[in-house]
Amino acid sequence: MRLPNHDDVRAASARIAPYVLRTPVLRHPVLDALTGGIILVKPEALQRTGSFKLRGATNAALCLPEAARAAGVVTHSSGNHGQATACAAKMLGMSALIAMPADAPAIKVASTRRWGAEITFFDRRTTDRETLAAGLAAARGGTVLPPFDHPDVIAGQGTLALELIEDARAAGLVLDDLLVCTGGGGLVAGCALAVEGASPTTRVHAVEPEGWDDTRRSLDAGTRIANDGQGATLCDALLSMRPGALTFAINQPRLASAVVVSNAEVFQAMRFAFEHLKIVVEPGGAVALAAALAGKLPLAGRVAGLVVSGGNVDPATFQRALDA
Repeated sequence: MRLPNHDDVRAASARIAPYVLRTPVLRHPVLDALTGGIILVKPEALQRTGSFKLRGATNAALCLPEAARAAGVVTHSSGNHGQATACAAKMLGMSALIAMPADAPAIKVASTRRWGAEITFFDRRTTDRETLAAGLAAARGGTVLPPFDHPDVIAGQGTLALELIEDARAAGLVLDDLLVCTGGGGLVAGCALAVEGASPTTRVHAVEPEGWDDTRRSLDAGTRIANDGQGATLCDALLSMRPGALTFAINQPRLASAVVVSNAEVFQAMRFAFEHLKIVVEPGGAVALAAALAGKLPLAGRVAGLVVSGGNVDPATFQRALDA
């Protein structure tokens, strides 16, 4: 499968424009004061379906031939890509079957169902997701739309970085750094491609939760390294077992670094987003903000973009963040 490039991100931006929201840029003086920099937050929690995943799913669905659209799509997802695929399928008049972990947050399961998708459940610790999805697609003649390791998905995700770069430039600013929440690496790969052509001096950083730092360890090793699957599951949206083949090929030569945040730092970021930015963010969507607040990267005197996505958090988990 070919690697996407910056032109693919540009094409995706035009292709998906009628279907997705152009999310705003948020700033807050407290965030600037705490970091010493100028911090621009891209709140993809405000996107339709509550995360950036709609961008990649919609682009991939739009790129399917008509015959493939008629047979429907299949994917595996802890929730956000599942919702996005279900939404994209509904917008385009397609059927969708979503394989979700049995312990996926109830809010994500309910939202996926509301978009009209069929759901089947699996054990996230014992099931090979790719094999499961391939078998389900073969059984019904559908097409698998992977959550991250697909050129059209990667290109679609990168469109948010194009928007952020354009909005920063309109404010007379150039991003020095871009911090991106990272699971399988599709979003950060798309952002790296967007930056490469639109803001080549910007340094792109992956941010991962403790116990699921496969991108950081893979970058250090120079080859893809898997997680052991035993880490905490708080950041359920970021629990990919290892970087994708395509995403790692894109990220390895382009990322400036990968940093790791703790559950406590994630809860602090969720609370900060609620109290100051006035947005609700799920744990996996808060890791880039957590990295900035915890000083994982030197942002003093720099202009930094933070991707904050998504907003699909169970009330009990959100209450834990507020109580932390």
